[in-house]
Amino acid sequence: MATSRPIHSFKTSCEQCPLRPLPHFREFSRDELEFVSRFKRGELAVDAGSTILVEGAHSAHLFTVLSGWGFRYKMLEDGRRQILNYIMPGDLIGLQGTIAGEMQHSVEALSPVSLCVFERDRLMTLYNKHASLAFDITWIAAREERILDEHLLSIGRRTALERAAYLIAFLFERGRKLNIFNGRKFIPITQQHIADTLGLSIVHTNKTLKKLAERGLIRWQERGCEVLNGEELMAIAGWEGLGEGKRPFI
Repeated sequence: MATSRPIHSFKTSCEQCPLRPLPHFREFSRDELEFVSRFKRGELAVDAGSTILVEGAHSAHLFTVLSGWGFRYKMLEDGRRQILNYIMPGDLIGLQGTIAGEMQHSVEALSPVSLCVFERDRLMTLYNKHASLAFDITWIAAREERILDEHLLSIGRRTALERAAYLIAFLFERGRKLNIFNGRKFIPITQQHIADTLGLSIVHTNKTLKKLAERGLIRWQERGCEVLNGEELMAIAGWEGLGEGKRPFI
Protein backbone atom coordinates (compact mmCIF):
# COMPACT_ATOMS: atom_id res chain seq x y z
CA MET A 1 0.00 0.00 0.00
CA ALA A 2 0.95 3.64 -0.13
CA THR A 3 3.81 5.15 1.77
CA SER A 4 1.68 8.03 2.96
CA ARG A 5 1.39 10.49 5.79
CA PRO A 6 -0.68 13.52 6.74
CA ILE A 7 0.59 16.58 4.88
CA HIS A 8 0.44 18.76 7.99
CA SER A 9 -1.72 19.04 11.08
CA PHE A 10 -4.00 21.24 8.96
CA LYS A 11 -5.62 20.68 5.58
CA THR A 12 -6.06 22.86 2.52
CA SER A 13 -9.50 24.45 2.77
CA CYS A 14 -11.79 23.86 -0.18
CA GLU A 15 -12.26 27.63 -0.47
CA GLN A 16 -8.49 28.01 -0.94
CA CYS A 17 -8.02 24.95 -3.17
CA PRO A 18 -5.29 25.74 -5.73
CA LEU A 19 -7.27 23.95 -8.46
CA ARG A 20 -10.37 26.11 -8.26
CA PRO A 21 -8.91 29.25 -9.88
CA LEU A 22 -7.81 27.28 -12.95
CA PRO A 23 -10.01 28.05 -15.99
CA HIS A 24 -10.04 24.30 -16.79
CA PHE A 25 -12.49 23.60 -13.93
CA ARG A 26 -16.08 24.71 -13.48
CA GLU A 27 -17.06 26.97 -10.59
CA PHE A 28 -18.87 25.62 -7.53
CA SER A 29 -21.95 27.14 -5.96
CA ARG A 30 -21.73 28.11 -2.31
CA ASP A 31 -23.87 25.12 -1.27
CA GLU A 32 -21.70 22.71 -3.28
CA LEU A 33 -18.52 24.13 -1.79
CA GLU A 34 -19.87 23.84 1.75
CA PHE A 35 -20.88 20.21 1.16
CA VAL A 36 -17.51 19.23 -0.32
CA SER A 37 -15.81 20.93 2.64
CA ARG A 38 -17.78 18.68 5.00
CA PHE A 39 -17.33 15.63 2.75
CA LYS A 40 -13.54 15.99 2.84
CA ARG A 41 -11.82 14.23 5.74
CA GLY A 42 -8.20 15.23 5.27
CA GLU A 43 -5.21 15.01 2.99
CA LEU A 44 -2.46 12.50 2.29
CA ALA A 45 1.03 12.95 0.87
CA VAL A 46 2.21 9.93 -1.13
CA ASP A 47 5.83 9.31 -2.10
CA ALA A 48 6.84 8.73 -5.72
CA GLY A 49 6.79 5.02 -6.54
CA SER A 50 4.31 4.17 -3.78
CA THR A 51 1.08 2.27 -4.38
CA ILE A 52 -1.98 4.36 -3.54
CA LEU A 53 -4.63 1.68 -4.13
CA VAL A 54 -4.24 -2.08 -4.68
CA GLU A 55 -6.31 -4.25 -6.98
CA GLY A 56 -8.70 -6.36 -4.91
CA ALA A 57 -8.60 -4.01 -1.91
CA HIS A 58 -11.66 -2.63 -0.15
CA SER A 59 -10.86 1.01 0.46
CA ALA A 60 -12.93 3.13 2.84
CA HIS A 61 -11.95 6.27 0.98
CA LEU A 62 -12.17 8.14 -2.29
CA PHE A 63 -9.41 10.51 -3.33
CA THR A 64 -9.09 13.59 -5.49
CA VAL A 65 -5.60 14.30 -6.77
CA LEU A 66 -4.54 17.72 -5.50
CA SER A 67 -1.05 17.66 -7.04
CA GLY A 68 1.32 15.24 -8.76
CA TRP A 69 1.22 12.45 -11.34
CA GLY A 70 0.26 8.78 -11.10
CA PHE A 71 -1.12 5.89 -13.13
CA ARG A 72 -3.70 3.10 -13.02
CA TYR A 73 -2.61 -0.41 -13.96
CA LYS A 74 -3.37 -4.13 -13.89
CA MET A 75 -0.93 -7.01 -13.47
CA LEU A 76 -0.84 -10.51 -14.89
CA GLU A 77 0.27 -13.40 -12.70
CA ASP A 78 3.66 -13.56 -14.44
CA GLY A 79 4.39 -9.91 -13.57
CA ARG A 80 3.53 -8.29 -16.88
CA ARG A 81 1.88 -4.91 -16.40
CA GLN A 82 -0.66 -2.97 -18.45
CA ILE A 83 -0.95 0.73 -17.65
CA LEU A 84 -4.55 1.80 -18.25
CA ASN A 85 -4.46 5.54 -17.74
CA TYR A 86 -2.66 8.34 -15.93
CA ILE A 87 -3.92 10.43 -13.02
CA MET A 88 -3.35 14.14 -12.63
CA PRO A 89 -4.72 16.99 -10.48
CA GLY A 90 -8.51 17.03 -10.32
CA ASP A 91 -8.89 13.30 -11.04
CA LEU A 92 -11.06 11.16 -8.75
CA ILE A 93 -9.67 7.75 -7.79
CA GLY A 94 -11.27 4.93 -5.82
CA LEU A 95 -14.76 5.33 -7.29
CA GLN A 96 -14.62 1.89 -8.89
CA GLY A 97 -14.01 0.30 -5.50
CA THR A 98 -16.97 2.21 -4.09
CA ILE A 99 -19.34 0.91 -6.77
CA ALA A 100 -17.93 -2.60 -7.32
CA GLY A 101 -16.98 -3.32 -3.71
CA GLU A 102 -13.28 -3.77 -4.44
CA MET A 103 -10.70 -2.19 -6.69
CA GLN A 104 -10.31 -3.75 -10.13
CA HIS A 105 -6.97 -2.04 -10.76
CA SER A 106 -4.07 -0.58 -8.78
CA VAL A 107 -2.86 3.03 -8.63
CA GLU A 108 0.78 4.10 -8.23
CA ALA A 109 2.37 7.52 -7.80
CA LEU A 110 4.76 8.66 -10.55
CA SER A 111 5.83 11.71 -8.56
CA PRO A 112 5.09 12.91 -5.03
CA VAL A 113 1.29 13.12 -4.93
CA SER A 114 -1.04 15.06 -2.65
CA LEU A 115 -4.55 13.67 -2.21
CA CYS A 116 -7.79 15.01 -0.77
CA VAL A 117 -9.47 12.21 1.20
CA PHE A 118 -13.23 11.56 1.26
CA GLU A 119 -15.26 8.87 3.07
CA ARG A 120 -16.89 6.67 0.48
CA ASP A 121 -19.76 5.82 2.88
CA ARG A 122 -20.96 9.41 2.55
CA LEU A 123 -21.17 9.26 -1.22
CA MET A 124 -24.91 8.51 -1.16
CA THR A 125 -25.48 11.78 0.69
CA LEU A 126 -23.98 13.53 -2.31
CA TYR A 127 -26.36 11.70 -4.66
CA ASN A 128 -29.38 12.36 -2.42
CA LYS A 129 -28.81 16.06 -1.78
CA HIS A 130 -26.63 17.47 -4.56
CA ALA A 131 -27.78 16.44 -8.02
CA SER A 132 -25.23 18.70 -9.72
CA LEU A 133 -22.32 17.03 -7.89
CA ALA A 134 -23.80 13.59 -8.65
CA PHE A 135 -23.85 14.57 -12.32
CA ASP A 136 -20.20 15.64 -11.97
CA ILE A 137 -19.22 12.17 -10.78
CA THR A 138 -21.15 10.64 -13.69
CA TRP A 139 -19.31 13.03 -16.04
CA ILE A 140 -15.96 12.02 -14.57
CA ALA A 141 -16.77 8.31 -15.05
CA ALA A 142 -17.94 8.89 -18.63
CA ARG A 143 -14.80 10.90 -19.39
CA GLU A 144 -12.63 8.05 -18.12
CA GLU A 145 -14.47 5.69 -20.47
CA ARG A 146 -13.88 8.06 -23.40
CA ILE A 147 -10.16 8.25 -22.61
CA LEU A 148 -9.93 4.47 -22.43
CA ASP A 149 -11.70 4.26 -25.81
CA GLU A 150 -8.98 6.43 -27.33
CA HIS A 151 -6.23 4.39 -25.65
CA LEU A 152 -7.75 1.16 -26.99
CA LEU A 153 -7.93 2.65 -30.49
CA SER A 154 -4.28 3.60 -30.18
CA ILE A 155 -3.14 0.14 -29.12
CA GLY A 156 -5.33 -1.61 -31.67
CA ARG A 157 -4.89 0.50 -34.80
CA ARG A 158 -2.13 3.10 -34.52
CA THR A 159 1.43 2.29 -35.54
CA ALA A 160 4.12 2.24 -32.86
CA LEU A 161 5.21 5.78 -33.82
CA GLU A 162 1.61 7.02 -33.77
CA ARG A 163 0.98 5.33 -30.41
CA ALA A 164 3.98 6.96 -28.78
CA ALA A 165 3.16 10.36 -30.29
CA TYR A 166 -0.44 10.09 -29.10
CA LEU A 167 0.46 9.11 -25.53
CA ILE A 168 2.99 11.90 -25.07
CA ALA A 169 0.69 14.45 -26.72
CA PHE A 170 -2.21 13.30 -24.52
CA LEU A 171 -0.22 13.70 -21.31
CA PHE A 172 1.21 17.00 -22.49
CA GLU A 173 -2.21 18.44 -23.33
CA ARG A 174 -3.64 17.38 -19.98
CA GLY A 175 -0.71 18.91 -18.14
CA ARG A 176 -0.89 22.10 -20.18
CA LYS A 177 -4.55 22.64 -19.31
CA LEU A 178 -3.69 22.18 -15.63
CA ASN A 179 -0.73 24.60 -15.72
CA ILE A 180 1.32 21.79 -14.23
CA PHE A 181 4.57 22.36 -16.10
CA ASN A 182 5.72 25.68 -14.60
CA GLY A 183 7.63 26.56 -17.76
CA ARG A 184 9.32 23.18 -18.19
CA LYS A 185 7.28 20.75 -20.29
CA PHE A 186 8.48 17.65 -18.46
CA ILE A 187 6.44 14.46 -18.07
CA PRO A 188 7.77 12.19 -15.26
CA ILE A 189 7.54 8.83 -17.05
CA THR A 190 10.17 6.26 -17.95
CA GLN A 191 10.43 4.33 -21.20
CA GLN A 192 9.16 1.29 -19.29
CA HIS A 193 5.97 3.19 -18.40
CA ILE A 194 5.47 4.01 -22.07
CA ALA A 195 6.11 0.39 -23.10
CA ASP A 196 3.62 -0.88 -20.50
CA THR A 197 1.01 1.60 -21.73
CA LEU A 198 1.43 0.95 -25.44
CA GLY A 199 1.84 -2.84 -25.30
CA LEU A 200 5.31 -2.70 -26.87
CA SER A 201 8.60 -4.28 -25.87
CA ILE A 202 11.11 -1.96 -24.20
CA VAL A 203 13.44 -2.38 -27.23
CA HIS A 204 10.71 -1.39 -29.69
CA THR A 205 9.69 1.50 -27.43
CA ASN A 206 13.26 2.78 -27.27
CA LYS A 207 13.62 2.72 -31.07
CA THR A 208 10.28 4.48 -31.50
CA LEU A 209 11.08 7.24 -29.03
CA LYS A 210 14.43 7.80 -30.74
CA LYS A 211 12.56 8.55 -33.97
CA LEU A 212 10.49 11.22 -32.22
CA ALA A 213 13.62 12.65 -30.63
CA GLU A 214 15.43 12.74 -33.99
CA ARG A 215 12.56 14.83 -35.37
CA GLY A 216 13.07 17.34 -32.56
CA LEU A 217 9.69 16.61 -30.96
CA ILE A 218 10.85 15.30 -27.58
CA ARG A 219 14.02 15.21 -25.53
CA TRP A 220 14.48 12.13 -23.38
CA GLN A 221 16.00 12.69 -19.94
CA GLU A 222 16.56 10.60 -16.84
CA ARG A 223 13.13 9.56 -15.52
CA GLY A 224 11.20 11.77 -17.85
CA CYS A 225 10.36 13.19 -21.24
CA GLU A 226 10.54 16.86 -22.22
CA VAL A 227 8.03 17.82 -24.89
CA LEU A 228 9.43 20.17 -27.54
CA ASN A 229 6.58 20.19 -30.08
CA GLY A 230 3.20 19.04 -28.86
CA GLU A 231 1.34 20.12 -32.01
CA GLU A 232 3.49 17.96 -34.27
CA LEU A 233 3.03 14.99 -31.93
CA MET A 234 -0.74 15.43 -32.26
CA ALA A 235 -0.42 15.59 -36.04
CA ILE A 236 1.58 12.35 -36.19
CA ALA A 237 -1.03 10.60 -34.03
CA GLY A 238 -3.96 12.02 -35.99
CA TRP A 239 -5.38 13.26 -32.70
CA GLU A 240 -7.29 16.53 -32.42
CA GLY A 241 -6.86 17.04 -28.70
CA LEU A 242 -8.98 16.65 -25.58
CA GLY A 243 -11.94 18.56 -26.98
CA GLU A 244 -13.44 19.42 -23.62
CA GLY A 245 -14.38 22.73 -22.07
CA LYS A 246 -14.63 23.37 -18.36
CA ARG A 247 -14.65 20.11 -16.41
CA PRO A 248 -15.86 19.24 -12.92
CA PHE A 249 -13.94 17.82 -9.99
CA ILE A 250 -14.82 16.98 -6.41
